[in-house]
Amino acid sequence: MAQLRQGYDGFVKRAAEIVVVGPDDRQAFSSYWEENHLPFFGLPDPTHTILKLYGQEVKIFKLGRMPAQAIVGKDGRVRYVHYGHSMADIPPNEELFELLDELNQEDSGSGA
Repeated sequence: MAQLRQGYDGFVKRAAEIVVVGPDDRQAFSSYWEENHLPFFGLPDPTHTILKLYGQEVKIFKLGRMPAQAIVGKDGRVRYVHYGHSMADIPPNEELFELLDELNQEDSGSGA
């Protein structure tokens, strides 16, 4: 989440909202957000409901949930997804910025 915090202004510049989905309950999530002053949304998912919808993997021997990043368009369609194979397998912000720029360009070109 440090990477998202560091790049937060770049996401805002691209009209993107960040939503982090995690396995903790509401109270634990809320405490973490308050302690770390995170500028984006956190959504607790202790029953793995969202995890299952997006196909995120759980690997017990690799510390639980594998990282996954998804870009969902304003129309609600998933426009990009990356499933990590390890806890370090996270696309750099610059890669996500390029994708957002392309998607925003496509959307503005289509009249959306």
